[in-house]
Amino acid sequence: MIVKVTSKRQVTFPKRVLEALGVGPGDQIELQEHQDGFILRPRRIEDWVPPLAGQIPPGLPPPDLEKLREEGYDWSLRD
Repeated sequence: MIVKVTSKRQVTFPKRVLEALGVGPGDQIELQEHQDGFILRPRRIEDWVPPLAGQIPPGLPPPDLEKLREEGYDWSLRD
């Protein structure tokens, strides 16, 4: 399978690839360097929320992961 890199260095993955990874709009894909190149891996909210669990004050309800996944990521909130 071949994907084209645009002048802005962006690529569009075929629908079949994204469905196989289980990612959609707002999701992130992590690239892991490997001796033979790179590995694509979906970066799910479950991967980074559990380490933060110890920082949540007792008594608060657990986060709604489905809602967070559907909302996507607001880049304006970064750092």
